[in-house]
Amino acid sequence: MINGRPTQAIINLAALRHNVTRIKYYAPASKIFAIIKANGYGHGSVTVAQAIADKVHGFGVACLTEALTLRQAGINQRILILEGFFKPQELSLIAEQELDIAVHNFEQIAALNSFRFAKPISVWLKVDTGMHRLGFPLEQVEEAARALNRNPNIRKPINWMTHFSDADDLNSPKTTIQLQRFQYFFQQGGTGLKTLANSAGIVAWPASHADYVRPGIMLYGVSPLLHKTAAEFELKPVMTLCTELIAINKIKAGEAIGYGGTWTAPEDMRVGIAAIGYGDGYPVHAKSGTPVLLNGQRTQLIGRVSMDMLAIDLRTQPQAKIGDPVILWGDGLPIEEIAVWADTIPYELFCRVSRRVEFRIKA
Repeated sequence: MINGRPTQAIINLAALRHNVTRIKYYAPASKIFAIIKANGYGHGSVTVAQAIADKVHGFGVACLTEALTLRQAGINQRILILEGFFKPQELSLIAEQELDIAVHNFEQIAALNSFRFAKPISVWLKVDTGMHRLGFPLEQVEEAARALNRNPNIRKPINWMTHFSDADDLNSPKTTIQLQRFQYFFQQGGTGLKTLANSAGIVAWPASHADYVRPGIMLYGVSPLLHKTAAEFELKPVMTLCTELIAINKIKAGEAIGYGGTWTAPEDMRVGIAAIGYGDGYPVHAKSGTPVLLNGQRTQLIGRVSMDMLAIDLRTQPQAKIGDPVILWGDGLPIEEIAVWADTIPYELFCRVSRRVEFRIKA
């Protein structure tokens, strides 16, 4: 099918593989669970997995459906389902496909006790060290561990995991506290694999690296720390969202641009119209002044983002013409900047890119 619309998300696999090398630089002694939930943070889970399958030791997903998508695509590495199972009926497929699961409540343990597997499965007992989202409270961890160790369905020793809430903030004491709480359970000679570090833990908290690290956002070329840029960690953007100018209008001083007339031309000027909008996943809340690249040079969005189009200030580019390339984020324009202008986070921007956008893979 021909898609004449020029809006594309270019996925740079060389940048992706480069970012894996940076993860190994920061955590050389740890194995890697590459986190590719939510369709690889919007990049394409199968595309991402196949590109780095020979460079990582496993993958992390949110649910069984995401894990099965990878298995069906021929991904044979270890796959950890980070939210575990939701219904006991999932357990037969989990066992059949040899998937690892997080266990974070006693209802899951009861279901595991009532199920009979052909061979034991690997579980990761999730400890709530302070995130207070999923996981066993500290006072229940030993009871949960005993219950799992009694279960013949579970491969021994059981494995352990936790998740940081504030690791992106170097001024917060929370990560040190979470580390201390987690490590308490191993001071008496506890065994089993351990995983703590998300992307922020990988670059900023070496004590958290353990057996496996779980890179997410840094895998896709985004800074995992507050007030830092990806370039500071030598990470490269994997997704470049781009389009073209499809119209150029001459606007007189005092004329308003777009829905609601939220931006008024301060002088006679040319305005470019680019073929992208919130129907493609570009943030509707991006303010006038949000940077874009036109012909590789910075200019700005003006007026309100509409479903299929947005307006661009051409005053600094008098030679701009229809068909000229526009980059909304990615190569040369960090997505972190766009997220600030749109009052959101890079994760959401990635995940909201719509199916209408043509994805093009760049090897």
